[in-house]
Amino acid sequence: MSAYRIAANRTRTTQILSMKNQSPTVKTFTIKDKTCARAKPGQFLMLWIPRADEIPLSVLNTEENGTVSVLVKKVGEATEALHNKKIGEIIGVRGPFGNSFTPETGRILMVSGGTGLAPILFLAKKLTAKAERLVFVVGAKTRDELLLMDELEKICGRGKGRVIAATEDGSYGVKGLVATPLESLLAKEKFDMIYTCGPEQMMRKVFGLAEKYGIALEVSLERLMRCAIGLCGSCVIGRYRICRDGPVFTAEQLKEVEEEFGVSKRDFDGRKIPLE
Repeated sequence: MSAYRIAANRTRTTQILSMKNQSPTVKTFTIKDKTCARAKPGQFLMLWIPRADEIPLSVLNTEENGTVSVLVKKVGEATEALHNKKIGEIIGVRGPFGNSFTPETGRILMVSGGTGLAPILFLAKKLTAKAERLVFVVGAKTRDELLLMDELEKICGRGKGRVIAATEDGSYGVKGLVATPLESLLAKEKFDMIYTCGPEQMMRKVFGLAEKYGIALEVSLERLMRCAIGLCGSCVIGRYRICRDGPVFTAEQLKEVEEEFGVSKRDFDGRKIPLE
């Protein structure tokens, strides 16, 4: 293991610098960690919540001063414990881990659902000056759960992009799942690359549409992760370990694991179970 990997895998303690509500169940947390501040879009970190658990989180943003931001949805005991913390409290961090998105120019389509927006928005900030066009398709169950729309509009407000939102209850944008506006968009407009992150069943549909229209695709997968360095096997999909071989995968790699991608995952005991 390289010196960089050893340093990245060492747990460092840090303080919560700020917290911001983004929806009824999602907060942005900002910490300071110079090692994680070197993360590239698509990479993730492991955040340790004392007396609770350690959880994997995609990096939302980094700054030159060493600050790092993540989006956290309250979904279980660990994330609830984190949501209940206060500014200044101590947490731990490891990372960054995994590979990153391949930056492309040209006409770019970005598709996200829920907190899967984090690595997509991080990437968009890096591409905005170089991409010919940036189009976002974002989805959520309700309007209240659409995240960071102001930042998306700001990126697209520079004259070379647009934001298309879909909500399952129709409270904002197109009524339906992300795939509803996506297929009609792809039938009308050509893109050079699609980047996506979100619920795996959503990404399976994006994968199918990318294949149908012959567009290059990169997907950031989210699975149960414990070690983040490829030892425990909890994040295995086919022959790949998401923490080491991903979390970003190409369409060609996904074809190798089509029987599992968007279909099943591993539980805490390592058993393969259906995705809900």
